[in-house]
Amino acid sequence: MTESEATLLEQELQEQEEKESQKLKSRDDLLKLGERIREDPEQMIAAIERLLKVRDRNGTIRPLVANAAQRAFEKRRGRQHIVLKARQMGITTWVAARFFLKTITSAGTLTVQVAQTREAAEGIFRMAQRFWEQLPDELREGPLRRGRANVGQMSFPELDSEFRILSAGDEGAGRGLSIQNLHLSEVSRWPGDAQETLAGLRAALSPAGEMVIESTPNGAYGCFYTEWSRASSSGTVQHFFPWWMEKDYVADAVTYFSQEEKMLILAHGLTARQIGFRRGLVASYQALRTQEFAEDAVSCFRATGDCCFEVEPIEVRLKALADPYTSRRGGALQIWLPPETGRQYLVVADTAGGGSEGDFAAMQVIERRTGLQCAELQQRIAPFEQARVAAELAREYNGAMIVVERNNHGSAVLAYLNEVQEYTNVYEKEGAQGWLTTAANKPQMIGELGALLVLSPDMFRSKRLLEECRTFVNMPNGSTGAANGAHDDCLMAMAIAQAVRSELLTRR
Repeated sequence: MTESEATLLEQELQEQEEKESQKLKSRDDLLKLGERIREDPEQMIAAIERLLKVRDRNGTIRPLVANAAQRAFEKRRGRQHIVLKARQMGITTWVAARFFLKTITSAGTLTVQVAQTREAAEGIFRMAQRFWEQLPDELREGPLRRGRANVGQMSFPELDSEFRILSAGDEGAGRGLSIQNLHLSEVSRWPGDAQETLAGLRAALSPAGEMVIESTPNGAYGCFYTEWSRASSSGTVQHFFPWWMEKDYVADAVTYFSQEEKMLILAHGLTARQIGFRRGLVASYQALRTQEFAEDAVSCFRATGDCCFEVEPIEVRLKALADPYTSRRGGALQIWLPPETGRQYLVVADTAGGGSEGDFAAMQVIERRTGLQCAELQQRIAPFEQARVAAELAREYNGAMIVVERNNHGSAVLAYLNEVQEYTNVYEKEGAQGWLTTAANKPQMIGELGALLVLSPDMFRSKRLLEECRTFVNMPNGSTGAANGAHDDCLMAMAIAQAVRSELLTRR
C-alpha cells in the first residue's frame, strides 16, 4: 500500500467512524453493537477498524486495520482458542482489541488479560488505555465514562463491566473472579508452575466465556506445548500463523534459490523478497530462526537448545508406546513386563518426602542384563510406604537388588528397608548403602540416558518417563533439571537405574 493510499484509507475510516459514532450515544446502542460483533466476524473486524486506534511501529496513532493473521483469526473464531505464532504478528494486539470491544459493548463483563511478566501485562494495559482515549468524546464522556482506572484495572459503571490485567507470576492469579473473556499471552514463557496457574484461571472462566491462549514457541515441553498438543482432542480451535503472513517481513529480492527455498515457494507462494528476508533471519537468529519465526507447527518447537535430550526420537517413541500389561495403586504403578524365571532385576527408588505437593516418589524396575524397563511407580507416598512398596516389588521380581538414592529422604527409606522390611539385597558402594547423586556424576548419568534414548529407545515403555525427558532442560546456571511446572522423578530413577546397571556389568 502506498503512502497516498494509506492516507486515503485513513480518511475513509475517519469519515465512517464519525458516521457510526453518531449512532453510539447510549448504553443501548453499545449493547446492540455487542450483539452484532458476537454473531458476525465481519462485524467485529469492521467495528475494531472503525473505533479502535493503535500506535504503529513508526510511533503514529492510526486506526487498527486487520492484517492477514488477525483477519484469519477472526474468521475461525470459537469459544476456546490456542494460537501458535511467529514474532510480531499482531495477535496480542488483536485479542486485546476484540476483548476490549466486547467489554465495552456487553453488560456485566469482566475481561482479564494475563501476560508472562508484570511489565508485559502493563504494556497490554497501556494499549487498552489508548483504545479508550481515542474513542469519540461522546462515548468517553457518556456511556463509557470510567469509574476506576489504575495500573491494572479499568471499569465502566454504566455497563457494570471491567477490563483487568494480571501477571502470570501474581500469587493466586484469577482466584475468586468470574471471567467472561480471558486472554493468556506468551504462555510458553510463564514463570513457576504454568500448568497450575492456567488451571486456576480456567476455573475462573464462566461456562460461556471465551479464552485465547497465545504464544511463540519455546521448546517441545512445558505448559504451552502440552496445550497445543492436546488442543485438537479437546475441541480448542488451533491457529498457526507463520512469519510470511506479515506483509512487512520482506527484504531485497534474491535471484537464485536453494532446493529448500524452492519448496517453500511452491508450497506457500513466497516471493523473492520474502526469501531474502528469510536469509537474513538465518544470519541473525541461526538455530533459533525456526523458533522465533515459525514456518510450521512442528519444527518451531524443536528449534530450542534448552532440552537436554534429542527430542525427535523421544516423540517417535511416544507415538509407538503400548498400554501397560497391568496397573496397580490407582494407575500409579504401571507394569509392562512381569518377572520371568531365571532373570535378574533392579528396583531403583528416587525418594521424596511424601507430602501432598512437591516431588513424587518414583521407582523403576529394569532387567539387569538388557536394561529393559519392566515397571514404574510414580506416587506421593511417605518414606515408610516407599520402603514397603520397593520391598514388595523386589520380592516379586525374583529377589531384585534395591537401589535407593540416598540423597535427602533416602536415608529414611533405607532405614525402613533394613529394620522393618528386613530386606537384605540392597545396593551399596564403598561400604555405604544407596546411590549418591552428585554434581560430579549427574552429567554422566544424564548423558548415558540420552545416548540410550537415541540408540535404544525401545528399552523405554513409560509415557510419564518420556514426557519428563522432553521437559528436562539446561538451566541458565549450567545445571540441568525439570522445566518450570514439570517433574523429573521418573527420569532420575531411570538414570540411576541405568548407571547402576552399567556399573554392575563392569564389576564382573
